[in-house]
Amino acid sequence: MNTDTEVAVVGGGPVGMLLATELARLGVRTLVLERLTEPTGESKAGTLHARTAQTLDRRGLLEAVQPGPGLARTAPGRPVRFHFAGMFDLDLARVVNEGPALVGSPQAYAEEVFAALATRLGARIERGAEVVGLTQESDHVRLDVTGPDGTVRTVTASWVVGTDGARSAVRRLSGIPFTGTPATLSALMGEVRLTDLRDAPQGWVRTPRGWTMVWPNPYGLSRVATYDFRGPHPDRHSPVTIGELSGEMDRITGRPVPMDSPRWLTRFTDAALQAEEYRRGRVLLAGDAAHVHFPAGGQGLNLGLQDAVNLGWKLAAEVHGRAPGDLLGTYHRERHPVAARVLENVRAQVALMNPDPRVDSLRELFRELMHLDDVNVHLGGMISGADIAYDLGEPGDPFAGVFAPDLHLKTADTAVRLAELLRTGRPVLLDLADRPELRELAAAWSGHVDVVHATPEEQVNAEALLVRPDGYLAYSARGGDQEAARLRAALERWFGSPE
Repeated sequence: MNTDTEVAVVGGGPVGMLLATELARLGVRTLVLERLTEPTGESKAGTLHARTAQTLDRRGLLEAVQPGPGLARTAPGRPVRFHFAGMFDLDLARVVNEGPALVGSPQAYAEEVFAALATRLGARIERGAEVVGLTQESDHVRLDVTGPDGTVRTVTASWVVGTDGARSAVRRLSGIPFTGTPATLSALMGEVRLTDLRDAPQGWVRTPRGWTMVWPNPYGLSRVATYDFRGPHPDRHSPVTIGELSGEMDRITGRPVPMDSPRWLTRFTDAALQAEEYRRGRVLLAGDAAHVHFPAGGQGLNLGLQDAVNLGWKLAAEVHGRAPGDLLGTYHRERHPVAARVLENVRAQVALMNPDPRVDSLRELFRELMHLDDVNVHLGGMISGADIAYDLGEPGDPFAGVFAPDLHLKTADTAVRLAELLRTGRPVLLDLADRPELRELAAAWSGHVDVVHATPEEQVNAEALLVRPDGYLAYSARGGDQEAARLRAALERWFGSPE
């Protein structure tokens, strides 16, 4: 069918905009439909963890998403403190071998960067476009879209991706179940002016009545949050007032904390829900449309951005008619378990954050455990995403499914980092041991696989690496007579038939 667009991305937040850049970079006609007429400028999330930073570096976007001076690399030997359940006893530097362990990137700023790039790459962005109906056909999807003036029109797309948040219209209209555990607490957050900044509680404060968090700004608005463990608010969607936030801050701290002039206010809970399917027919989900949880550790935005990069190249291959077998099925199989694990660690953090004094001893014991190297590495790898590895069903290949390190390479022409070779969004076969037969074999896929012969500066226990566009390894050569057959199988599995 002659559709209006090849892919309609519904939801123009940072996840939707990054996905639009991935698709447009690979020549896919992409339309972003965003319900809001203009960006809100709100940044409820602002921390990018190591795996997200490494992933953005593979697209040349790491520095771009940082509004201030960029933190290019984590200084060797310098600890990077982070928390688990409000206990700042993790050292993320122990699990991060490449790039910054943490990046400050307000989500509104990252969204703006991604939107500008998506537009330059050819994606179209329509604001004030709300999806109110969805019908799947055998070869396309019909979307009923309401415009700013209230008129309804039909948009047809070969594929639709819902990146439209926790209350996703795409997920609901597609009938995809969203299941998990219900809310047990009520949380408030906002940017306000603290009229007595010196007397306000600083940082993370736990009292028998709940938690307060204050990120003070002496030159403008401060961010404040409260966690009330007495139960969820009776009306989750009711607007928050400055009086409600101020009253909760006063109740939990036990003294007045005067505030006024809110820029934005919001409420949220610890409901932990996940889409049972990330794909149904020609509809896919990513970001908060696929998973929501309490924002412990700032993991939600990171999950969504990594969803986008995992999905983009696979969906582009499907659009271009060269996706092998069940390539799109690997999106759900790889990303669903990653989000499920995050939901579990967040549930554990919420339990440890309970302000009941009877939890104090458990918190102290957990704090001691976090100083054990194995525990620190386990929790740090989980929070930062540095331990993510996909099960590709290749038990004989120790590197298959592992994120490829950013090797420093010397080619015949220049010195280059592996991250720089992935800027195009194309896969790379990296010959590290002068195996011309492997390069000649991969040349049959040269239309969409780059072949590079290089010498690594570091020791690598492989003679060749096949790197997927998202930075994960699909194959490694260890030497022997079977490597050509193994490489052919990997190329066919991930990138289709030779040209």
